[in-house]
Amino acid sequence: MGRRLVPLTLDNLPDLPERCRSCVFWELDPVSGEAAVKAGKPELEKEAWISAVLLEWGSCGRVVYVDDVPAGFVLYAPPAYVPRSTAFPTSPVSPDAVQLITGLIIPEYQGQGLGRVMVQTVAKDVLRRGFKAIEAFGDARRSEQSTCVLPADHLLAVGFKTVRPHPVYPRLRLDLRTTLSWKEDVEMALDRLLGAVQKEPALRPL
Repeated sequence: MGRRLVPLTLDNLPDLPERCRSCVFWELDPVSGEAAVKAGKPELEKEAWISAVLLEWGSCGRVVYVDDVPAGFVLYAPPAYVPRSTAFPTSPVSPDAVQLITGLIIPEYQGQGLGRVMVQTVAKDVLRRGFKAIEAFGDARRSEQSTCVLPADHLLAVGFKTVRPHPVYPRLRLDLRTTLSWKEDVEMALDRLLGAVQKEPALRPL
């Protein structure tokens, strides 16, 4: 089984799940995001965001393929490129961290270690670019309703620590300064994190 992990670009953006290609939850502020959805052009806004980040910062994601079939992706970027993050009650993300925006592994490819490989790649890239940590906003609600926000309990399970608590949207941090290699148990937990099934994301105000 051939596995291939490549940077996210405009060329392979169509390989993301359809609902993710048209989701601008993180890429736009709440007002602009709602306007884009009402105007029926969220896909164009997504492309514009990817293009801008590519030009100014470089690749902000990874896509994983299994036998040339898209199997999952992960998005990350400095908080300055993630307008929605400022709408969270626990913002801002620390200036020395990159924000883990969202990620997903297609259900039929879960349990194969793909999430582990993706997060390893993100961590190495973040360290190479001079950042000290990865931070993320977590969803602390224990419900079946899934959004573009990663579950807080999953983040905690893989080693993230709460740096600003909140009953709904805590901000969590994974310090990379001493994490030069990933322990097997943490890698497996990271795999489960990105393997969490995310249903249709709901664009909702915070």
